[in-house]
Amino acid sequence: MLFLIKPGISFPNIERQHIMTDPTPAPAAQPAPAAPLSETDDKLWASLAHLGGILYILPSLIIYLVLKDRGAKVRVEAKEALNWQITFVGIWIILDIVTVIIAAVATAASIATLNGAGIGIAGFLWILPFVWWLLNVLFSILGFVKVNGGGSYRYPFAFRFIK
Repeated sequence: MLFLIKPGISFPNIERQHIMTDPTPAPAAQPAPAAPLSETDDKLWASLAHLGGILYILPSLIIYLVLKDRGAKVRVEAKEALNWQITFVGIWIILDIVTVIIAAVATAASIATLNGAGIGIAGFLWILPFVWWLLNVLFSILGFVKVNGGGSYRYPFAFRFIK
């Protein structure tokens, strides 16, 4: 729609707003900190941080980032589970790379010498990442059971990336 205003007509009820001279708006109110977890919720989320390791790193990371300031047990156990998951994923990647290299060399040597032993070695090597994953599942379940029972769980070996 187009409105034409005739020259000389004024609008006394309409105030002109000058955008550049408006005062700076007040800052938005800061959100209130989340309430602390109850003791049972603290234990539940701490144990789920370990059990989430079956699904790799993401559950432990989310629990740590979202709930670390809401419960002492969650902070400790989610940090432990996250450190283990970072260690697990790092070793998993290294193990996969080494497995691919050794399997390729063994298969190439087997083909070059017309001997089938290299293919058998290559096939066996592909079991190692699966065994490593099973170890992760075992440790994650052990951590869940221990923390859910009221204790604390420390993985047998893990690099402490998060202090």
